[in-house]
Amino acid sequence: MEKALQTMIDNMPEKTGKSLEQWKSILQSKDFEKHGEAVKYLKSEHQVTHGFANTIATLSKENNDTAEDLVTNQYKGKEGLFPIYEKLIATVKSFGNDVTITPKKTTVSIIRKRQFALIKPATKTRIDLGLKLKDVPTTDRLENSGPFGTMCTHRVKLNSTAEIDKQLFNWLKEAYEKAE
Repeated sequence: MEKALQTMIDNMPEKTGKSLEQWKSILQSKDFEKHGEAVKYLKSEHQVTHGFANTIATLSKENNDTAEDLVTNQYKGKEGLFPIYEKLIATVKSFGNDVTITPKKTTVSIIRKRQFALIKPATKTRIDLGLKLKDVPTTDRLENSGPFGTMCTHRVKLNSTAEIDKQLFNWLKEAYEKAE
C-alpha cells in the first residue's frame, strides 16, 4: 500500500473522528450510487475534508479493493507502463508531503488541496497524464484535456519514462503549486 495512503488511514481517527472501518460502515448504510454523492455527504454532513472524504469513498467501494489492488488492476496486461507510473508518483511526491495519491478503478488522482493531476493507463503502450493548468496554452505536447473533460485542462501522452523530463516536471510542479 502507498505509504501516503497508509499514513492517511492511520491519521483518520484523529483527523475525522472515526476509523476507516467506521466510515465504511456509515457509507454502506447509505447506499450511494455515485462516488461524488458519498464525498459530498461526508463533507457536508460530517465536515470531513475533501482529501479524506475522497479516500473514504474510494476505499468504501463494494469490492473493498485496497489502493494497491486498484493500481495493480489498472496495469494488468499493461505491465510495461508501470515504470512510467512509478516515476510519475516519485516525481509528485518530491514536491512535498501534502500530496495525496488516490487510486480509483481506472485512474489515480493526485491531490494537494485540490486535484492537480490524473494518471490513466490509456492503452497498452501509453499513459495519459491529465494536468490542471488554468490559463496555460496548449502545445503539440501539452494537449487539450481530451477524455479527461473538466477534470483536467491538459493532457500529456507518455510512452516511456524518458518522457518524464524537465519540461514535464515543470508542468507537474506548476499544477501542484496552483492546487494550494
